[in-house]
Amino acid sequence: MVLVFISVPLKYYFDYPELTKTLGPIHGALFLLFLFNALSVGVEQNWKFATTTWKVLLACFIPFGTFYIDRSILSKL
Repeated sequence: MVLVFISVPLKYYFDYPELTKTLGPIHGALFLLFLFNALSVGVEQNWKFATTTWKVLLACFIPFGTFYIDRSILSKL
């Protein structure tokens, strides 16, 4: 949230890219950690890839998609 609402406007409107250079790699690392954890939880909980795992992985590419998946699919498991 900080990256999108604070550092990106600072970069493009105020020509201050330092915060983006710091938070960008952190965001990328957390994203990769989420992907790894989603796959490992899917394996551990025996999710069927065709019905659950791919939806969780797809939702992480859509802004706030993980909140929807958590409420609509994962709360029923």
